[in-house]
Amino acid sequence: MSSEQKRLVVAGGGAAGFFCAVNAARLCPQLEVVLLEKTGKLLSKVKVSGGGRCNVTHNAPDITYMAKRYPRGQNFVKKSFSRFFVPDTVNWFAERGVKLKAEEDGRMFPVTDSSQTIIDCLLREADKYHLSIRTNTEVTSFKKGKDGRWQLQLQNGHELTADYLCIAAGGYAQANKFAWLEQTGHSIVPPAPSLFTFNMPGNPITALMGVANTAQVKVAGTKLQEVGPLLITHWGMSGPAVLRLSAWGARELQQLQYTFTAIVNWLPSYNENTLREDWQHLRFELGKQKLHHKNPFSLPQRLWQFLLQQVGIPEEMRWADLPAKDQNRLMKLLVSMEFPVKGKTTFKEEFVTCGGITLSEIDPATMESRLVPDLYFAGEVMDVDGITGGFNFQHAWTSGFVAANAIALAHLR
Repeated sequence: MSSEQKRLVVAGGGAAGFFCAVNAARLCPQLEVVLLEKTGKLLSKVKVSGGGRCNVTHNAPDITYMAKRYPRGQNFVKKSFSRFFVPDTVNWFAERGVKLKAEEDGRMFPVTDSSQTIIDCLLREADKYHLSIRTNTEVTSFKKGKDGRWQLQLQNGHELTADYLCIAAGGYAQANKFAWLEQTGHSIVPPAPSLFTFNMPGNPITALMGVANTAQVKVAGTKLQEVGPLLITHWGMSGPAVLRLSAWGARELQQLQYTFTAIVNWLPSYNENTLREDWQHLRFELGKQKLHHKNPFSLPQRLWQFLLQQVGIPEEMRWADLPAKDQNRLMKLLVSMEFPVKGKTTFKEEFVTCGGITLSEIDPATMESRLVPDLYFAGEVMDVDGITGGFNFQHAWTSGFVAANAIALAHLR
């Protein structure tokens, strides 16, 4: 680096850090940009997201709709999205030869259905703008020197100086991991896991692993509820309904120590009263048919038979002969089946935490610290997290781009 050339160091080689680095290098060619990643892998969440397809963003109609998908940070992302939003993400990748497609549920993927397409695009960009990338390099502490520049201590004992610093180190599971950031005077919202699945040890429902159905899921004793696809797994329940519930309830479920009762309505268009109203009609129409053979609710057959077995309804039982006691039990299981939950499992490798740098200490228009000049943040290190569906990646692209743009403008001033 020449004596006149200024340097940006980005700490974190995930989606937010990488996007900040490549855009800063492109927008300000006279700036030296160095990207540090503490592990040996770049863009690891990008690689595994969406089952290896990479759920790049969400096809949201507007900023207000999008912001409501963030259990924490809604007002913050509303402001940052006004500077770089979904169409900007789509255009950014399209201009570099990567087309995105929207699926029915709004999730957006590369048309190749391969996360490697996104990774290759970002690596090409890094190459094009001479980004200096150092893996297995962790920042352990940093402070402003007498010359006003950042002095970074690295885990390998080396030091590095920078004029601008962007922290995109991701979320941490334990509050003590944020200690190196608290040294700057920033306050931390304690972390809690978000986006996790429900463990139901020993529950007979786990025999149906692989069965999926749209359902309503509630957490007993709270206001938490979600409707969406539910997937039965060998350890309990997963799928978008459960993951969204875990995001909205991240703090509440942590306080419950992940021990609670989940109430599942397998027929979300019904409640007990409306189901009772339709039941007599069904009994009359299907009277001669056997319950085990005739499932009028379009439930997966394995699930329907499981529910009948839980009530103890014999295989030969006809609709017309169903005793009132069994009928009531079956209706209750269909619309409010209770499952004891004990524990959680991280959703694949897509680990997300809520908590992080307090948002009031960051300017959403620039991602710069309000407390310390020339210090920027991007991605999950801030107290922002979205539900599943491409929302966390959009925050990563947005915060990375906004920081890069602000750093480029600061350098050009």
